[in-house]
Amino acid sequence: MIGFLAYSLAGHDKDALYLIIEETKDFVYVVDGAVRTLDKPKKKNKKHVQIIKKNRRIDISSVTNEEIKHIIKLYRDIKEV
Repeated sequence: MIGFLAYSLAGHDKDALYLIIEETKDFVYVVDGAVRTLDKPKKKNKKHVQIIKKNRRIDISSVTNEEIKHIIKLYRDIKEV
């Protein structure tokens, strides 16, 4: 799951688009580069995210918040077309 984009399915952030940066047994940690930065990821239950496997996996080892924002924006722009 790490490195894939995912939609939030539940919570106050429903329908928000995130990048998964960490995974445990029951949870994933997601960021959007703006509100949820690499310093402060959001902990989400795995049941509450929908992974987008259409896009390629992103190498998160050297990604920055600005790059995350750009990746999410590009995905949304492509989806709207």
